[in-house]
Amino acid sequence: MNARLIIAALVGLSSAVALPARADDIAVFSSTALRAVLRELGPQFEKATGNKLVLTIGPAAVMKSKIDEGAAFDVAIVTPPLLEGLAAAGKVDRATSAVIARSGLSVSVRAGASKPDISSAEALKQTLLTAKSIGLNGQGATRASAEAMFAKLGIAQEVKPKIKLLTTSAPAAVAQGEVELGLSPASEALEAAGAQLVGMVPTDYRSYLVLSGGVSTASKHPDAAKALIKFLTAPAAQPVLREKGMEPG
Repeated sequence: MNARLIIAALVGLSSAVALPARADDIAVFSSTALRAVLRELGPQFEKATGNKLVLTIGPAAVMKSKIDEGAAFDVAIVTPPLLEGLAAAGKVDRATSAVIARSGLSVSVRAGASKPDISSAEALKQTLLTAKSIGLNGQGATRASAEAMFAKLGIAQEVKPKIKLLTTSAPAAVAQGEVELGLSPASEALEAAGAQLVGMVPTDYRSYLVLSGGVSTASKHPDAAKALIKFLTAPAAQPVLREKGMEPG
């Protein structure tokens, strides 16, 4: 964003929440897909409110598992089904739930490598068939989306031997040379150093990772936690979301 947009975003975001009477530490458990957004908007929230964010970031399913195991948190940002699961278990206040953003399924390659053609269904199909290896996070929502895409393209069996299920983000594995192609939300591809975004897969084969946030029923700072969700869903946050490969919810 240029300087004018940044200033406008700061002003708008600062006015989205009221300053608290005292500073609080807000424990946030978030999906990896929102990491770049939190890195930019987090300091702005801290400056606007005086609160401090304590971030725990990883695959959404892993974040839910940590919470299920008893980890203390104030805000959870995961996929809607996982957030609903936390609400059903009495760990998240359902009334505080809000969709924050979504990011489309994308392809990434190592920085400096030639970008393969994924502009059409046939081009994507050939790119996947000729790739030596394809990585995707085995614990996140991307796995089901990618497998559905392979099936729709009619190449599920052909690509199965070259699929590598990762414990890190696919773009990070691409950057380290572990796999040739990475499948992930676009926000992860843009955020990973050493990887480059090729683009999102064609519309007919594209799925979206949706992220929703909710406040812990056991939060000691519920007002500040609610303020963070309001901050992330404010209109002024939208330019940052788009810059980081996400769309407003």
